[in-house]
Amino acid sequence: MELKTNDKGHSPKVKTNWSLLLGAAFLMATSAIGPGFLTQTTVFTEKLAASFGFVILISILLDIGVQMNVWRIIAVSEKRGQDIANTLLPGLGYFLAFLIVFGGIAFNIGNIGGAGLGINVVFGISPEMGAVLSAVIAIAVFLIKDAGKAMDRFTQIAGIVMILLTLYVAISSAPPVGEAVVKTFVPDQIDMLAIVTLVGGTVGGYITFAGGHRLLDAGIRGKSALPQVTKSSIYGILVTGVMRVILFLAALGIVAQGLAIDPANPPASVFRLAVGELGYKIFGIVMWGAAITSVIGSAYTSVSFIRTFSPKIERNHKWYIIGFIVVSTLIFVLVGRPVKVLVLAGAFNGMILPISLAVLLIAAYKKKIIGDYKHPLWLAIFGGLVVVLMTYMSGYTLVNEVPKLFE
Repeated sequence: MELKTNDKGHSPKVKTNWSLLLGAAFLMATSAIGPGFLTQTTVFTEKLAASFGFVILISILLDIGVQMNVWRIIAVSEKRGQDIANTLLPGLGYFLAFLIVFGGIAFNIGNIGGAGLGINVVFGISPEMGAVLSAVIAIAVFLIKDAGKAMDRFTQIAGIVMILLTLYVAISSAPPVGEAVVKTFVPDQIDMLAIVTLVGGTVGGYITFAGGHRLLDAGIRGKSALPQVTKSSIYGILVTGVMRVILFLAALGIVAQGLAIDPANPPASVFRLAVGELGYKIFGIVMWGAAITSVIGSAYTSVSFIRTFSPKIERNHKWYIIGFIVVSTLIFVLVGRPVKVLVLAGAFNGMILPISLAVLLIAAYKKKIIGDYKHPLWLAIFGGLVVVLMTYMSGYTLVNEVPKLFE
């Protein structure tokens, strides 16, 4: 995957390159919008009803705090996350890379399974065969000469299609919008597991770094590029937020009508109950789009965390990306993709988040990493607050909530 930069590694003149900014934003967003995203949103809407709007609001605010910090520090240091960590403390980057890749594999098993399920719904072939076909398509993206541009275009088109189709389903389910708005600010209950899972599923693990690493590869780096980096990070969160709200409203419409959601496949049940068999086919398309883009984002970002550890990996990184996809596919075909594992994967990535964010916040005040750049105090405080909140909520979830998933 050849990506151009100028001699100094900085973006040539800082004019807004919308193609690259949107490419990074949609890579991050569609990495987050995967099978777990669809499942978690539906499960928690059924559990919390209109009060889930509050969880979405809090998660979006936390997500913005995370992404603005992480992407800016990556851009100004001109280093990937693992290299920043290793510069801060030798060996720390390897530990961070292990956590990211492990979480990426866990998520990608669900991603490839979701792609297989999507093809199964639309065309009727087995989920396993659908997973294999989807893996072939994802691999083909990385075999294209300008893989970076192909990845950007693919994720943008898939993201827009998913949002429009889900919007149609949301309108058809006739949700109580007024109640949703009220409960978004005055909820009946607050669910920490839901907040941890949503934040973990949106900016946890590898997803935190997806767009930042993409911009770095595309040559958008250095202090002069910070306005572009900030825009792209916010766009990414807004895309995921829009999709989350639309899917929440679609599910809320079904819950408000008192209809039973099938626990075996919650999001499919919502689409079918809202629009009938057509809705089920739409679900298949949305599921496939969400899953295949997450497969691409997970593979690309996870491998970006080991590229700099060896010149051999750097030279052949696209083959490592392909290998990552192949391994995930084999595990799915042999083991499967239970719904509980998707929720658990989101919670696990939420636990990785405070570690990776804390590392980058400390790095933001080390001159050997960021030079003469002055990280905004308000942004550092915001990021520190996210670290504290996510550490507490992740610990609480690990001790009190996760064991309940397996009772």
